[in-house]
Amino acid sequence: MSQRFAAGLLVAVLAATAPAHAANDDAFFKRVVGQWNGPGEIVAGKYKGTKFVCTFDGSQTASTGGIALDGSCRMGLFSQKMQASVERAAGGYQGSFLDGSEGKGLDIISGNVDGDTVVFGLNRKQLRGAMVAKLAAENRLNVTVSVRVGGELVPVIGMNLKRGEGLVKQTALEQ
Repeated sequence: MSQRFAAGLLVAVLAATAPAHAANDDAFFKRVVGQWNGPGEIVAGKYKGTKFVCTFDGSQTASTGGIALDGSCRMGLFSQKMQASVERAAGGYQGSFLDGSEGKGLDIISGNVDGDTVVFGLNRKQLRGAMVAKLAAENRLNVTVSVRVGGELVPVIGMNLKRGEGLVKQTALEQ
């Protein structure tokens, strides 16, 4: 798994959900709007132990019932721009990171909202995965991204995001 793809998986953090209960989905979207910052780590695979820090700005898209995400993730001296969007579509939500799975990004293909937790289906060519994002508190979002290996989902990325400005510099210095 490349670092770019790993970063791509984590950007889906705030960018998707599916239509199980539209009012619940909208409530979740509203709660994740704003600026999020924090550390993450690749916990499996070739780049295991790689740490990064991300900054995201999420905004709800009233016209499509979705959310747009813009930001970047930094690994050491390198920074990668992150962009994602998801919108309500017939029978669900659909979205993409960067240019989707046909390019160098990924597709958001499914999901479910259950209170403070969302689960998303992710797709990149033959790779299938899932992301679980849980609002641990109003200003804390914990994220785990897993990929399917055989019949099992294996966690590959973990993140702990906090809402607010100025946290990236502080978090980067704490590592």
